[in-house]
Amino acid sequence: MKIANVSSAPCWADLTTPDTSAARRFYRSVLGWESGELPGDARGYGLFALDDGRTVGGLVPTARPDRPAAWLPYFQAEGVDAVTARVEGAGGTVTAGPSDMLDQGRYAVCADPAGAVFGLWQRRAHPGFGVVNAIGGFCWFELASRDPAVPTDFYATVLGWATTSPDENGYRMWTVDDEPFGGLLRMNDSFPPHVPPHWMVYVATADCDATAARCAKAGGSVLVPPRTIASGRFTVLSDPQGAVFGALALNPLSGLAELA
Repeated sequence: MKIANVSSAPCWADLTTPDTSAARRFYRSVLGWESGELPGDARGYGLFALDDGRTVGGLVPTARPDRPAAWLPYFQAEGVDAVTARVEGAGGTVTAGPSDMLDQGRYAVCADPAGAVFGLWQRRAHPGFGVVNAIGGFCWFELASRDPAVPTDFYATVLGWATTSPDENGYRMWTVDDEPFGGLLRMNDSFPPHVPPHWMVYVATADCDATAARCAKAGGSVLVPPRTIASGRFTVLSDPQGAVFGALALNPLSGLAELA
């Protein structure tokens, strides 16, 4: 699953948070991530990385104190301006950009017709993920939606994605060039009515239960306790500022990824 190297596939993720110092401490404790900042006038934009220096994702201070902490996935776009035009033509909205980030690349932040927010990234100096599908790196990108037909059509039009046939629980996988990189989950009655459609990012872990325990010890919350599914074992967590993410220990026999 070479998700960082396939056109329109996930290529980056960043965390917007009101307390970047607390976020650095939390993710180091829970996932072992190191952190630093981009050089130049990057408005405080930081980077998360593994201890060998491979970049995992980004860290952004919130522009407004009332903005909630959240993880945002970015999808590769060779021409951000053209893709944002397709977003609007397919019923989505462009909430920020397209804009240049120094010499690093060009980006936009968009929402699909149901309101799920995602980013677009046109690579220049910054290519995106330095590591994927390895322990400590992102490995899965999941959209939760109340009506899967809406995002299926939207992302096919905008990014050229396809989906697999639904399994017995109605779960589908997103694919690009026949490579699976994420899932499409129907939001059922277990989701409170106030929870909007949303994207969630998953980090690969060697031990899902240990990761959940570290999260709780570091002041985060375990929203979905570790549980076993066909592709492995997963948990849904929240950092102390409220940003939600998943941790996934993939079953090597699942065929979804080869974790280093």
